[in-house]
Amino acid sequence: MWTNLLAARAQMGFSLGFHMIFAVAGIGMPLLMVLAEALWLRTGDELWLILAKRWAKGTAILFAVGAVSGTVLSFELGLLWPEFMRFAGPIIGMPFSLEGFAFFFEAIFLGIYLYGWERTSRTAHFLAGVGVWLSGTASAIFVVTANAWMNTPAGFTLAADGTVLDVDPIAAMMNPSAFGQTLHMTVAAFVATAWMAAGVHAWMLLKDRDNRFQQRGLMLALGLAAVVTVLQPLTGHVVAEAVAHNQPVKLAALEAQWETQTNAPFTLGGWPDEAAEETRYAIHIPGLLSYLSYGSVDAEVMGLSDVPPENRPPVAVTHIAYQVMLATAGVMGLTAGVGGLLLIARRRLPLDRWYLRMVLATSPMGILGVEAGWIATEVGRQPWVVTGYLRTADAVTPIQGISYHFLAFTLLYFALGIITVYLLRRQFLHSPVIHQEVPDDA
Repeated sequence: MWTNLLAARAQMGFSLGFHMIFAVAGIGMPLLMVLAEALWLRTGDELWLILAKRWAKGTAILFAVGAVSGTVLSFELGLLWPEFMRFAGPIIGMPFSLEGFAFFFEAIFLGIYLYGWERTSRTAHFLAGVGVWLSGTASAIFVVTANAWMNTPAGFTLAADGTVLDVDPIAAMMNPSAFGQTLHMTVAAFVATAWMAAGVHAWMLLKDRDNRFQQRGLMLALGLAAVVTVLQPLTGHVVAEAVAHNQPVKLAALEAQWETQTNAPFTLGGWPDEAAEETRYAIHIPGLLSYLSYGSVDAEVMGLSDVPPENRPPVAVTHIAYQVMLATAGVMGLTAGVGGLLLIARRRLPLDRWYLRMVLATSPMGILGVEAGWIATEVGRQPWVVTGYLRTADAVTPIQGISYHFLAFTLLYFALGIITVYLLRRQFLHSPVIHQEVPDDA
């Protein structure tokens, strides 16, 4: 049934999902352009300079659209969730304020970077690029600490009448989930952006495999993608341990774990049947969930059967989103591994058509994994917007007609998406064409 609550959740979810693409690019693209410029400064090879300038233009487009979609989100928080803002505002206002400062610094540094090629020294220009990267990353980290607080609230006490007392904004930002979530999200942004960039260059190389510019782009993007793809499971383990200790209900929903038990299995795939309290068609690896969560196969993992139904998250959505995230990680890891083996065997960038197609097919997996991971994180916290303190149903606005807002904002995002695709496509189609002989042994 389409209720006011469902409309508000749909609008917030769609807005976050759209903005997430640009937030990820705001972290990852500046790193790529800084790495390209660093290689130019080190080697003097003009191809790296051309690549840095091309990626900088893409960064500017994504930054502009991300600024618009992020501004809309800030209005939606007050419009759709006034009770959440009333309760949480005094506690997590600081990270949102710091995010604003980081955003302004990012805009300033980006302006210097874009227009300072001939107006600043090489060192100053490079440092401006580093400033874009660090401030964009800091901006995302501040926001993620606020979300982590929603999962594991800290830094305040609650009076008997519901009044928030003794607010410690630093303690709120440094809540038990903050480190794992910020680390995992930051690396995920690098993973997603690097794979998308690699996919673009692979697509162009399928059309013109001798283009040195595209080869350099693929080399740098794929190299970064391989490194951060290897690191990502390690950061995921940090998050999983934090969830196990601080959000056992969410862990049970992620794994569709129904019974409390020791030697709890890790679940791969499957379809949770919430009425029957079982997960059909799944593969279970005995003891692995207990070991990964608590370091021992004898550790007890709580099951959903011990939780009242009204306090359980939607298990099917949470579990499937989590499985999609794991699957995308597996695909990226496989593609990175194959590329690494080809590089070692041939001592040159793999330009086989079948491998370029593999990279192209893999390129959306980082973004898909980020979106699926956030769905698992947010839906897995339900029915709470602030775990243990404020339910989502109690935080929504009483104002009716949210469906019309949802329609209007959806149209806005579609328009922004079309404009973004058009502008980026123009950048791709007008990429430099620089040739050299490439052995045709693919």
